[in-house]
Amino acid sequence: MSWMAKLYDTYEQAMKLDLPEDKRLMPISHTLQNAHINIQIDGDGNFLGAKVLEKTQIVLPATESSAGRSSGEAPHPLADKLQYVAADYAKFGGQKKHYFEGYEAQLRHWCESQYSHFKVRAVLSYVVKGRVIEDLVSAKVCYLDIDNQLLTSWQSETTEESPLPLLFKVLPKERGELDQGNAMICWTVITEGDLVPETWKDESVQQAWIAFDAETTGKYSFCYVSGQEQPMATNHPAKLRHTGDKAKLISANDSSGFTFRGRFISGEQVANIGFEVTQKAHNALRWLIANQASKNGDQVVVAWAVSGKPVPAPLVPTFKLDDFDEVVEENYDALSTNTDLTTDLGQNFAKALSRYMAGYFDGRIAELKEHESIVIMGLDSATPGRMAVIYYRDFMARDYVKTIKKWHLHLAWPQRVSNKIQTENKKTKTQSYWPASAPSPWNILQAAYGDVVKSNDELKKSLYERIMPCILEGRPLPVDLVNLAVNRASNRNSSEHWEWEQNLGVACALYRGFHHPERQPDAKKRRDYVMSLDTQYASRDYLFGRLLAVAERIEEMAMVAASEPSRSTHASRLMQRFSDRPASTWLSIRTALVPYQQRLRTKLPPLEAAYNRLLDDICDVFNRDDFSSDKRLSGEYLLGFHCQRKWLREHKLEKGLWVSKSSEEAELTINEGDEQ
Repeated sequence: MSWMAKLYDTYEQAMKLDLPEDKRLMPISHTLQNAHINIQIDGDGNFLGAKVLEKTQIVLPATESSAGRSSGEAPHPLADKLQYVAADYAKFGGQKKHYFEGYEAQLRHWCESQYSHFKVRAVLSYVVKGRVIEDLVSAKVCYLDIDNQLLTSWQSETTEESPLPLLFKVLPKERGELDQGNAMICWTVITEGDLVPETWKDESVQQAWIAFDAETTGKYSFCYVSGQEQPMATNHPAKLRHTGDKAKLISANDSSGFTFRGRFISGEQVANIGFEVTQKAHNALRWLIANQASKNGDQVVVAWAVSGKPVPAPLVPTFKLDDFDEVVEENYDALSTNTDLTTDLGQNFAKALSRYMAGYFDGRIAELKEHESIVIMGLDSATPGRMAVIYYRDFMARDYVKTIKKWHLHLAWPQRVSNKIQTENKKTKTQSYWPASAPSPWNILQAAYGDVVKSNDELKKSLYERIMPCILEGRPLPVDLVNLAVNRASNRNSSEHWEWEQNLGVACALYRGFHHPERQPDAKKRRDYVMSLDTQYASRDYLFGRLLAVAERIEEMAMVAASEPSRSTHASRLMQRFSDRPASTWLSIRTALVPYQQRLRTKLPPLEAAYNRLLDDICDVFNRDDFSSDKRLSGEYLLGFHCQRKWLREHKLEKGLWVSKSSEEAELTINEGDEQ
C-alpha cells in the first residue's frame, strides 16, 4: 500500500498549494460527474426554471457507496439522476427502477442533522412535492409522447419544424434510444444576497456534507496506511481517469458468490484502509491524472513529487519539456529553431540539458530537495471494472532527474518537427525545424510499426510497458524495436516524405541510444556517436551512408539547376536495396549520377567539382575490402546518411569553399524539402 500512502501525503501537501479554482483538488466525500439539467428553485423550494447543460462537470456530494456505484441503488445525497430525485418518474413511464424513496430518506437525514444547510432544505422541500418531471416538461426540458410517457427517441429530429431538443443531444444512447431518467440533475437555490447560488460551487454546502458524512461513516479500526484508529472504508472510489470510468484499483464483492479467503474469515483480517485515507488518496490520483498524466488510451502514466513541486515529465520528447525552449534560446543559440546546427551540437545540447535539469533544484523551475520523494505510477484496466498498477517506482528527486536526463542525453538526435503557421495573407503554411531531442514513446512506436500501431490498442499498451523501464531505469532498448525502426527508415518508398524524415530521426536516435556506453551491456557494441557529421569516423557503414547522402544531393541540385519539378531521386528509390547490398547498389547509383553530374558541370561547374571532391574524400577513407563488400549495412549507415544530408543542406559553396548558410537560408532549404 505504499502507493496509497504516497497519494495520501500528496493530497495533504497539495491542499497547502495556492492553486487556481479549476486546478484544486476535489474535497473528500465528493465525486465528479457530468450534469445534464440544472433546476433553479427559491429558498422555500418553489420551482423557478430549468435548463439543459452541455459538457458541464460538477463536484457533487457522494456517499462511500454512491461514489463507487456501478449498479443497484446507491443515491447521491443531493445531485443525482432523475430516477432518484423525481418522485413522479414512474408515473411518466420511467424505464429504470425508481429510487426516490432512498434518495429522500438520505436527504432528510442530512437535513435533520446538526450539519443541515438551508439550500439542502430547499431542495428537500421541492422534491417532496413530487412534480420534478412535470415541471421539466412544462419548462420544455423533458418531453412526453402522446400517452404522457417519457420519450426514448426523437422521431422528427431531421425536420426544421421540430429540431432535436438539446437534452437528446447530451444524453448517452443505447441501441439508438435514450432514457431521460439518466439525466443528472443539479440544483441552483436563488436567495437574496447569495453570491453563489449553485450548490455544487458553494463551499459551505460541501463542508456541511463532509462533516455529516464523517459522523455517519463506518466503524472505527486500525488503518494500515495512516497507522491511526479511524472509520474504515468498505467501498473505494472509481472515476479516476474520467467521469465515465468504472474501473477501481481496490474492489471486492465478498457479500455474494464464492470468494476464497484462505485462512481469513473476513476482509478486515487482511488489511484495513481508513475512509478518509482512501478518499484523499484517490482524489489526489484523480487530480494528478487530470493535470499531468501521459495517456495512451485507457493506459495512463503519471509522475509527481509528493511535495507538489514540478518534475520533468517522463514520456515527452526533449523539446516539449516545460520551459526547455527558454533555456535553449537564452543560453545556446546553436539549439534554437533556426536549424543552424554546428559541429559541437552534442556538447551544446548536453550543456543546455544539464542547465535545464539543474533548474529543478536551484529555483528556476522548482526547488526540489535532493532526497524528497518522486513517484512514477502506471495504470491500466483489463476489464471495465478492474484497474491495475502496471508500473510503480519511488525515486529520490536526485536519482529521478538524473535518470530522465540520461534518457534525453543518450537518445538525443535532430528530430523533424512541424508547426502550422499563418502567413500574412492568412494562408496556412507548414514550417519544419530540427531540434536536438530524444523522441517520444509514441514517435518510437510509429517509427517501428507505422500506421498499424494506431489501430492496435493492445500493441500500443504493451510497447509502452516495454519502453518505460528504458526511460525510468536506464535499461537497454529492445533490439527488435531498434531494428524495426532502422528497416522502416531504409524503406523510404513506403511513406510520405515528411513521415520518412520523422522516422529517420527516430531511427537514428534509437540506434545511438542502443549503443551508448552507459546503456549497452556488450562492450563490443558500445559507442558514443556524435550528433553532427564526424569526418574522422572511418566505419564502413557510416561511410556508405555518407556516400548515399552526397549522391542524393547531386541529383537534387541538378534538378534545381534545370528548373525541374521536385521528385524522388534514384538514390532514395534504391535506399532499401542499398542497405541490403551496398557495394553492388552503389555501382548502379554511381552510374545513374553521370547525367546529373554533366548537367551540373554545364550550369554550376564549381559545385559539381566540390561534390566530386566530397565523394573522393569519402571513398579514400574506405578500406578496399570494405568498399567492395556486399555485407548488409547496420543502422549505423543511417547516422552517416542523416549527418551528411543535413550538413549538405546547411552549407553552401563560396569561392570554392564550403561555408555555413545563414539561418534564413537554412530554414528555406528545409521547408523546400517538405514539398518532395
